[in-house]
Amino acid sequence: MNIESLRTLCLSFPGVTEDVKWGGQDLCFSVGQKMFCVTDADSDTGASFKVLDEEFEEMITWEGIIPAPYVARYKWVSVLDFSRLADTEWTHFIRQSYELVKANLPKNIREKL
Repeated sequence: MNIESLRTLCLSFPGVTEDVKWGGQDLCFSVGQKMFCVTDADSDTGASFKVLDEEFEEMITWEGIIPAPYVARYKWVSVLDFSRLADTEWTHFIRQSYELVKANLPKNIREKL
């Protein structure tokens, strides 16, 4: 996985938007204006995303994965380097993050997607 592959994956989901936040450094992917994936717009270092509650505690014990700064309380992890997960794992976790965030959107917004 790299930043372009991640971008392609995220934008393949219905209703996804991308924008750059926080001083032009963070590339954010959102559904219904709620973020589900964030990466550094200027480097290929990794990404942050939401995981299931039961996965969070296990994943932060994996080498190269930490609680995501500012959003760990919402069960977000930060994978410090793209090489820490296989492409199939990236696909699984990013799709899962999208679905978790989408599931918490108001019904009328979900229906428009």
